[in-house]
Amino acid sequence: MFLLTVLTTLAVGSQLATSYANNQLPFSNVDNPFTMIWQPLVHPSLLLLGIPFSFTLLGILFAHEMGHYIACKLYKIDVSYPMFLPAPNLFGTFGAFIRIRSPFPTRRALFDVGIAGPIAGFVVAVPAIAYAVATAKIVPDAQGSDLLLGIPPLVRIFAALFHPNTPVRWLLLNPVGCAAWFGLFATALNLLPIWQLDGGHILYSLANEGHRRISIALSLALIALGYQWMGWALWGFILLVLTLRFRHPPVMNRWEYLDGSRRFLAMVALAIFLLCFTPVPVVTP
Repeated sequence: MFLLTVLTTLAVGSQLATSYANNQLPFSNVDNPFTMIWQPLVHPSLLLLGIPFSFTLLGILFAHEMGHYIACKLYKIDVSYPMFLPAPNLFGTFGAFIRIRSPFPTRRALFDVGIAGPIAGFVVAVPAIAYAVATAKIVPDAQGSDLLLGIPPLVRIFAALFHPNTPVRWLLLNPVGCAAWFGLFATALNLLPIWQLDGGHILYSLANEGHRRISIALSLALIALGYQWMGWALWGFILLVLTLRFRHPPVMNRWEYLDGSRRFLAMVALAIFLLCFTPVPVVTP
């Protein structure tokens, strides 16, 4: 699965590199993701162009999952190695995951495992997106794509730092930036304080009695946010069904106190979420 994910992300990355070299927007002249992945496979030499995108994206996903993995090992929790999911979509993957096969012993263990992944992935994504924004081409009339990537607050911060007085939409990100963008998007998704997402684990460790009610309320809020981007409505519906159908597994010691440093880290996780989240991840011009 990992090797297939390398292959699909290399294929997507080669298309992004070609668009970038031609001063075109990401996903330019792409009728469907299947075509974008299939064409480089017919000409394997093109796959070399996809290395910056593929390695950056897989590095962010690997760091995220290894954060979870190492935290599980520290608490002697039975856990699988990270597993990657190839996909014929715009980024060549559905991401990665680990399978936790034993219960969480304490609230602290749940908190540490939940927060370790997003922080680790974010630490890798930040320098990647900073580099991409700093070296971005300024192309006011970039053409060719029916899809525009949304602009997370972190990208706006780096744009103001490296390219003051330049409209953010004029910045054409290289393939490393596209990979980092996906990493930020995946981080925001995982930090949603709903169900058994990473944010849901953090929420449960902080307020286990209110976890289900909050998850339902935020799932409904995502559905309502569908007026901005229909993808949120789909995510909200899926998470609502999962929340109603499957309760969060209890920890063995649910009464353990979370210290002040972990509560501070919860605020850090919230800040990371706000830096990565964008109400409209994909814009149709």
